[in-house]
Amino acid sequence: MANQKKWHILFCDEIEQACPITKFINDCQPVHQVKILRILSLLEEQGPILPRPYADILHDGIHELRFNLSENRVRVLYFFCYQKFIVLYFVFFKDTRRVPDKYIEKMIQYRSDFLGKLSKDQLERRHRAIF
Repeated sequence: MANQKKWHILFCDEIEQACPITKFINDCQPVHQVKILRILSLLEEQGPILPRPYADILHDGIHELRFNLSENRVRVLYFFCYQKFIVLYFVFFKDTRRVPDKYIEKMIQYRSDFLGKLSKDQLERRHRAIF
């Protein structure tokens, strides 16, 4: 019997707007897509206990997924909600020592908007309809 994953990754709200993470993955070379999907699978299995160097918490419940593609340091920003969902939203190439505050602020605003639109029940119904 296969283990059920405790966490379910959501690629932001593609019904309302295009998701930057989906576009980023689709634009990557196939070898990079495989690497990204493997790391996302680790996140889905381990959730908030996924350790560094793969993940880190930034500020106010905003987390970063950390990986390299060729010579580029990539960061995917996400948050946890309703005890079972991980919402991915923002991706960028990191070229500074710290994650810029403007990206964290953008995530906090997105999270507020997202949670204001979808209750736990609505999100679970939507997830069941897709999977």
